[in-house]
Amino acid sequence: MSTAILGSLSLRPFDPLADAELLHSWVTHPKAAYWMMQGARLQDVEREYMRIAAHEHHDAFIGLHDGEPAFLMERYDPRYVELVGLYEPEAGDVGMHFLVAPTDRPVHGFTRAVITAVMESLFADPRTRRVVVEPDVSNTAVHALNEAVGFVPVREIQKPEKRALLSFCTRAHFFERHSLASRGVAI
Repeated sequence: MSTAILGSLSLRPFDPLADAELLHSWVTHPKAAYWMMQGARLQDVEREYMRIAAHEHHDAFIGLHDGEPAFLMERYDPRYVELVGLYEPEAGDVGMHFLVAPTDRPVHGFTRAVITAVMESLFADPRTRRVVVEPDVSNTAVHALNEAVGFVPVREIQKPEKRALLSFCTRAHFFERHSLASRGVAI
C-alpha cells in the first residue's frame, strides 16, 4: 500500500474471530473514546465485526505497519450503512472509519501516514469519486487530520449515537493535497 519514511503500511481483511481480542484492546482503551466501545466485552466486538463481515456494504481491515497490526479501517457504502437518510449520496461515494492502535510510544506523523494510506487504498478503486466521513463534532484532532488530507466539512448531522461533522474528500482534492504534502509544501 504505502512505503514511507515511517515504514510500510498495508491492509488485510479483518478476521472477526482471530482479530477480535486485539481489536477489543484497542476499542476499549481510553484513547479510543470516540469509537464508542469503551465498555464493550470481547463477545461484543466479535459480534459487531461478524455483522460487518457478513454485510454486503460494509468491510473491515486490519492495517499493518511493517507487518504488525497497527490500525483498523472500515469501508462502507453510505447508501446502505451509517448515513442512510442523513445526506444525499452521489455515485462513487465511499464511507470510511479508521482507528490507530493505542501506543505508549507514539511516532510523530504516524496517524497522518495512516489516514493518507487509507485514502490511497480507497481511491485505488477507480469507482471511488468521493470519501465521506462523519466524526464526532467534538473530535478536533480527527477534524485536523481530515482537513490535512483534503476533507471539506459540509455540515453537522445528528446520528443516533452522536452529533457528527459530515465531511467529503474528492479524489482530486486528496491527490492535490497529497502531492503538495509530498513536495514539502505546508498545507
